[in-house]
Amino acid sequence: MKKVLITGASGFIGGFLVEETLKRNYDVFAGVRSSSNRDYLKHPSIYFFESNLGDKNALKNKLTSVLNEHGKFDYIIHNAGITKSCNKHDFEKVNYQFTRNLIEALTEANALPEKFVFMSSLAAYGPGNEKTLEAILQSDVPQPVTLYGKSKLKAEQYIQSLDHLPYLIIRPTGVYGPREKDYYVVYKTINKGLETYIGRTDQHISFIYVRDLTRLIFNALDSSVTQKAYFVSDGDAHTSSSFMSLLKHELKKKTVRIVFPMLLVRIIAFINEKLSCIFGISPTLNTEKYKEISSKNWLCDTSEIVKDFGFVPEYNLQKGIKETITWYKNEKLL
Repeated sequence: MKKVLITGASGFIGGFLVEETLKRNYDVFAGVRSSSNRDYLKHPSIYFFESNLGDKNALKNKLTSVLNEHGKFDYIIHNAGITKSCNKHDFEKVNYQFTRNLIEALTEANALPEKFVFMSSLAAYGPGNEKTLEAILQSDVPQPVTLYGKSKLKAEQYIQSLDHLPYLIIRPTGVYGPREKDYYVVYKTINKGLETYIGRTDQHISFIYVRDLTRLIFNALDSSVTQKAYFVSDGDAHTSSSFMSLLKHELKKKTVRIVFPMLLVRIIAFINEKLSCIFGISPTLNTEKYKEISSKNWLCDTSEIVKDFGFVPEYNLQKGIKETITWYKNEKLL
């Protein structure tokens, strides 16, 4: 039976990766910290791999211990990382250095898997051309606009420099679904009868439903493909206003539309970040997030996942939003 280690298993995407691993009857090792929330990691078949990715020697010892008891991991999905932080240096430390620590520990412990998946992001490439609105291509020069995107790109470049590592790099666009927190803020706003935009209503965006993303990752793991990188979306193009329309329809809400000037939102993001970080809280709206939401074009070319893995999403945005909203309602969160 295949053994799969998933770092960041307690997070939104990580929890669904664990579910997909169990669904495929693989042995799953959930990489977590001792303080991680395990509300969605209750299945009795889960092995917990408690580790500190910031300590390479301790990580190497942990890997050696697991190797002696269970054998090598067949697959590793490195999903751990941060998307926001009050400390700007944390992005490079967690998203790049911790990734490097893990790979070096695996190499030194002679525990490299058959395949290593690095969960990156479309943010590593940055937004596409705002005038032509052409989808971002693999051949484009990456120009990340956020510290998060820059740290993911640095980790990608390190991974791609390793000839001995059988890697796959996955760059999802906006990932949504049950238990996700950032889009949930938008759902709540619509549910209160407010439809808010930043500077424009025509931001061009793309999405991938979390269950489609996890299914694609395991299809890629089970393939013979290695040492390639992929953009991942459901293949459709949307705008902010069409996304809002789907939410209003599913929530059965009429809204008041408010378009905030970009300068005002930038100021609010700055103040919100400073005040929240005094209390050690990383807010959803911050200066880094502003750089993403003020960019017009987040469309990407997904032809490679179709060509290499025959990927066909089971969820379009309407179906995914319906399932997501139903979950939040059942949980009494909407």
